[in-house]
Amino acid sequence: MSNFMAAPNQNTNPNKSFEVGEAPNDSISSLSFSPKANHLIATSWDNQVRCWEIHHSGQNLHSAPKGMISHDHPALCSAWKDDGATVFSGGCDKQAKMWSLATNQTMTVAAHEGPIKEMAWISELQLLVTGSLDKTLKYWDTRQQNPVHTQQLPERCYALSVNKDLLVVGTADRNIIIFKLQNPGNEFKRIVSPLKFQTRCVAAFPDQQGFLVGSIEGRVGVHHLEEHQSTKNFTFKCHREGNEIYSVNSLNFHPVHHTFATAGSDGSFNFWDKDSKQRLKAMQRCSQPIPCSTFNQDGSIYAYAVCYDWSKGAENHNPTTAKNHIFLHLPQESEVKAKPRVSTGRK
Repeated sequence: MSNFMAAPNQNTNPNKSFEVGEAPNDSISSLSFSPKANHLIATSWDNQVRCWEIHHSGQNLHSAPKGMISHDHPALCSAWKDDGATVFSGGCDKQAKMWSLATNQTMTVAAHEGPIKEMAWISELQLLVTGSLDKTLKYWDTRQQNPVHTQQLPERCYALSVNKDLLVVGTADRNIIIFKLQNPGNEFKRIVSPLKFQTRCVAAFPDQQGFLVGSIEGRVGVHHLEEHQSTKNFTFKCHREGNEIYSVNSLNFHPVHHTFATAGSDGSFNFWDKDSKQRLKAMQRCSQPIPCSTFNQDGSIYAYAVCYDWSKGAENHNPTTAKNHIFLHLPQESEVKAKPRVSTGRK
């Protein structure tokens, strides 16, 4: 048997999180909460897009399956329209689907020459943006068959994040391209990632002044767009255990406190405050990687998937024995609210 992810803790759920019922049959590729209600979407490598309604009362949680649709090939990404009733999903079938939860109708609203790796709904423009391994970014008015605009990228799209008028795209070869969405057809800035290894995830700052970038080498970069704020830029190590270095797979800003969570292939998630440069809370490692995560709209629930992340290829994956889990953590205020830095002499 492979000793991959032989974490010190072989407990799948050491943080005693609530487990969502009827999880996907294969690895989970993305998680997205509705902006209007506690409805959770998961895409997965079994080609499915699933939705659950999460009932949250005090410290009690309950999940109820709400629906499911299929792609022809693995589904890789998801996003919600700002109406909270429409779901977008994309993946290896090179298409994006729009799913109306009210009518349970689906339609194809986007197409690429390669798999769709990332997507986001831009509420300011009422457009869907899709990033593909075909080295393009496309903007879609879902009422039209053709894209409103196609943006050539220098390399394959690996990561994408939108916050109001800021769009950050991470591609292969460590390119990071920034767009201001008042003018989405023009690059605002292009930089080489401050991290030396492949980009895995990005997250635009809530104040649109910069972005986070996470790499496969257990490191996060905090980067500001404007030169006069460059003194605030820094990188830090995370998701490491002794000599073992794991990928940072997910970066999520808390919607209220604007602190952020990282999740990694070491099976742990942590909460951080970039402004005071400190970790607020380190959670216990799960026995498998965490490939994706998300906060709900008010930050009272943090959802994370625990399953194989494909980082060791197909030869280390046994679908018959692999378990796939979606957990919900209820963050305590002390875990996610920024606090003044107390000097301890340690960095």
